[in-house]
Amino acid sequence: MAIETLTFGCRLNAYEGEVMKAEAEKAGLDNAIIINTCAVTQESVRQARQAVRKARRDNPEAKIIVTGCAAQTEARSFGDMAEVDLVIGNADKLKADSYKPMVFGLTLNDKVQVNDIMSVRETAAHLIEGMDSRTRAFVQVQNGCDHRCTFCIIPFGRGPSRSVPMGLVVDQIKKLVANGVKEVVLTGVDITSYGPDLPGAPSLGQLVQAILRHVPDLPRLRISSIDSIEADPALYEAVTDLRLMPHLHLSLQSGDDLILKRMKRRHLRDDALAIIAKLRGLRPDMVFGADIIAGFPTETDDMFENSRRFISEAGLTYIHAFPYSPRPGTPAARMPQVNRAVAKQRANVLRQEGDRQVQALSQTRIGAVEQVLVERSGIGRTQQFLPVNMAGIEHGSLVSVRITGASADCLVGDVLPLAA
Repeated sequence: MAIETLTFGCRLNAYEGEVMKAEAEKAGLDNAIIINTCAVTQESVRQARQAVRKARRDNPEAKIIVTGCAAQTEARSFGDMAEVDLVIGNADKLKADSYKPMVFGLTLNDKVQVNDIMSVRETAAHLIEGMDSRTRAFVQVQNGCDHRCTFCIIPFGRGPSRSVPMGLVVDQIKKLVANGVKEVVLTGVDITSYGPDLPGAPSLGQLVQAILRHVPDLPRLRISSIDSIEADPALYEAVTDLRLMPHLHLSLQSGDDLILKRMKRRHLRDDALAIIAKLRGLRPDMVFGADIIAGFPTETDDMFENSRRFISEAGLTYIHAFPYSPRPGTPAARMPQVNRAVAKQRANVLRQEGDRQVQALSQTRIGAVEQVLVERSGIGRTQQFLPVNMAGIEHGSLVSVRITGASADCLVGDVLPLAA
């Protein structure tokens, strides 16, 4: 075998998985499996350990490399696994030198190559050409986080916030568009904190405007998850540009004020509702998703109900709901815990509420003409990120589709002929 990557967690991890594979190949590594871990929940760490054991069973001769956020925060525990040949920290996982064959065969103490992530001050620009079969590409513009939400271990896995210079981001996107990419997604750990560490302290909104201005041939630009309270004036201006897709995913976490305070979030319920209303006023077709934690410590039934009601009040359509999972070393892990089964049940209720909202949105699109980007799977995505069944249409195509119906999980429609 050559090099295989297994990625857990966020979109940024998926992007970095492609970078790691390219860097490992550049280093001359072969017959290796790189497992890029996530540390958001204990379950994600458990899944990573399970993947390590399975990888060794299925590939007894392969080199097993573990990296990512869980490898950074729990380096020794992964290093103690007999199945693991090498543990690489987040600071070094995107460097070819970390994968040179000579690093293998180390002693147990040396096989853990994890440095102090809090000392890292720069994020290098990495270009992955044609990711997602030249349909959609993810471009990392920021890494790390300076905030200290009480439930989150990620700042200790990713380090301080640091930004990729605007010129490098624009150059990356120009190269991607020249290679046929139709849609670019800006991604990072906390991308609304983009810029203060760069000369002139540009904002995320200024970056978005620069991309739209300097890459006129880019058909579609998306922004991944944002912390809405950090949205800057230039970002509000940018949402009126029709090449910026009308879909934003919010780092909401809860719809209850007391829980938000105990999470040490920087917004309250009404702040989030006001920001959503402001964005919709600027862009009426804007749709929103959100991350919501169910069963955060001390969450009562009434507090949970506030989160559930927020979904319909705000018209949220894409809900990433998950039960709270205590992370050792975080303040929330020392708070009074909600029963795990209750947290799981609440998360399921939130997902069902989100599904109803998506189905309601889908019904409103019947009869509309949508611009659909066709993906490799035969499924396309509208500007609002709704899936459309596009079997038989070449992936990478950007086509006009009249929506004729909606199934439980997908829109259906007819491709319109090109204008003469």
